[in-house]
Amino acid sequence: MKPRITIITLGVDDLERAVHFYRDGLGLPTQGIIGKEYEYGAVAFFDLQPGLKLAVWPRKSLSHDAGILQGAPNPTEISIGHNVRSTAEVDDVMKQAKRAGAVIIKPAQKTFWGGYAGYCQDPDQHLWEVAWNPQRRRGSMNSLLIMLPRQPSGGFC
Repeated sequence: MKPRITIITLGVDDLERAVHFYRDGLGLPTQGIIGKEYEYGAVAFFDLQPGLKLAVWPRKSLSHDAGILQGAPNPTEISIGHNVRSTAEVDDVMKQAKRAGAVIIKPAQKTFWGGYAGYCQDPDQHLWEVAWNPQRRRGSMNSLLIMLPRQPSGGFC
């Protein structure tokens, strides 16, 4: 498999609330909710960087499309990392997220690995890490880091 991740889809309980959080609160560009004419089609896409979008889709629709039962949300299943250029920018983004309605889970602080980071949750409990890494090269801030937990024996699927 060649790594070509182009869309990260988050299942949400309230699509309008999620759009308000990401568009109005965090300022992510979007054309808004599309696909309302389909029973399980309403979704919103946000531009993150060239070739990468964030989608918010009702949990019920994601469950239906994947053919699996909808489970209870578990915020420790995935963490989406947003890397910034300075410790001050970490603080600024964390404040912006809080104003937008995020819950600060772990205030920004020095990390064991020499960086500076904090965690917050969006209104649907998705975990975001805002981090500054002193080892990252200056021009490489446009990457997205996704942390997946170790799976118990049996693998991913």
